[in-house]
Amino acid sequence: MRRSSTFARQVLLVRVGRRDGDPQATNLTLPEHRYADRQRRRYGLDRLSRPAGVTRAEIKAVMPVSPALPPMAHTDEAVAGSIPLLPGERTMARRMKFALVNACTLASLMLGMLAIFLAMQGQVRIAALCLIACVVFDGLDGALARRLGVASPFGAQMDSLADMCSFGLAAPVVVYASLAGSVSTAAAAVACALVAACAAIRLARFNVSPKDGRFFCGVPTTMAAAVLAVTVAIGLPVPGLVLVAGVALLAFAMVSSFPYAKLARLVKLPPWLWLAPVLGALVDIRLTFALIVVGYLVSGPVLWLRQRRTA
Repeated sequence: MRRSSTFARQVLLVRVGRRDGDPQATNLTLPEHRYADRQRRRYGLDRLSRPAGVTRAEIKAVMPVSPALPPMAHTDEAVAGSIPLLPGERTMARRMKFALVNACTLASLMLGMLAIFLAMQGQVRIAALCLIACVVFDGLDGALARRLGVASPFGAQMDSLADMCSFGLAAPVVVYASLAGSVSTAAAAVACALVAACAAIRLARFNVSPKDGRFFCGVPTTMAAAVLAVTVAIGLPVPGLVLVAGVALLAFAMVSSFPYAKLARLVKLPPWLWLAPVLGALVDIRLTFALIVVGYLVSGPVLWLRQRRTA
């Protein structure tokens, strides 16, 4: 009875629509989709209209798409454009300059690896000289990049990775090899591990922090590695425990918030201030070096207190 009444209602609506002269009135007679689908499922018509072994998902996959609707673009199919390593004009001259700058960075990296190999063989003095050469090449690549006009984000990332290898890994290994036999292995390992960890934190913080043209925030990694390398190269005559404490103090100074003057600011000091270190180096280079390092480390907290008082 329900089926026959539904059919009669549909026929009546068709006739009324044709009588009114509205050609679109016949659209009102179409049954709703959910009722049509329910009837197909109820009487098994859905199974009869599909070929055997073909699922509904497979039928939807081959159904035609209306040309009025554009196909949806998938985000994972989009191909990202390649970013050039050297921004700006890519002439042969600029490429050669760019290659020269990155060659200096790679030279610093290779010298750091060589320092590790030499330290493993017990040649700590030569390994320390390799670290000093790393410091020279590290300063050279940045100066050349600015002078030649080929500074780029790629070069900055390369320099940071090379610094981590040369100053964050090679320098602690050389110091650890130099402390062998004078202090306990655990104390030397902890101090050198602190240098590596603090160097990684220092470099990561430097990459994401705003740059200050006057001061460093903490002792830079390059300067800390230079201090460690010169200490091993000249053989500073201090007890082993004092050296371990100094290495740990230098590691914490790298991640501190104390302001330390940059080298360009130190060069502008009056010439008579440089006379005392030069004369001291002629008398006793080891003692002079130790006093210079201590004075530089103390300058950070002094400048920090001065800035707080004037603020």
